[in-house]
Amino acid sequence: MSQNLILAAIDEALNQLELHLKGLVALTPDQRRQLTKMGDKSEAFCRQAVHVLSENPGIMPRNFEVANLHRDLTALDALRPRAQRLMRLSERMQDSEMALGSDLMTNALEGYAFLKIAGKGEGLDGPRQMLSARFNRSPSKAASPVDIPL
Repeated sequence: MSQNLILAAIDEALNQLELHLKGLVALTPDQRRQLTKMGDKSEAFCRQAVHVLSENPGIMPRNFEVANLHRDLTALDALRPRAQRLMRLSERMQDSEMALGSDLMTNALEGYAFLKIAGKGEGLDGPRQMLSARFNRSPSKAASPVDIPL
């Protein structure tokens, strides 16, 4: 029961996130490829450019909005810690999924091993054979005899 409550709380939190984060950008793979990327060194350059351009507004054409640079930099600085929190949560979700899968697989293997031993003569041959399909390897192609010229 508590597991269902946890999942319901996660679903509600995700619904709220989706509702409040509608304004986030969704790029296509092609758009991602075409964008100019900003790495660590480029970020330092951009921050310095914002500073220099803000200190010298007279050198820019009138239609160049230095305020837009400030807005984007402020938004980036506000978004990053939240993105990092979401990435940490996502990693914990993936780790939880992996741990649950591992528990399931370990217990299923243990149960299957017990079924193979204790299930004989109990009318469980059909289910055991069905489970054994997981471990059946496809037969490798028989090597054709090499024709040796005489």
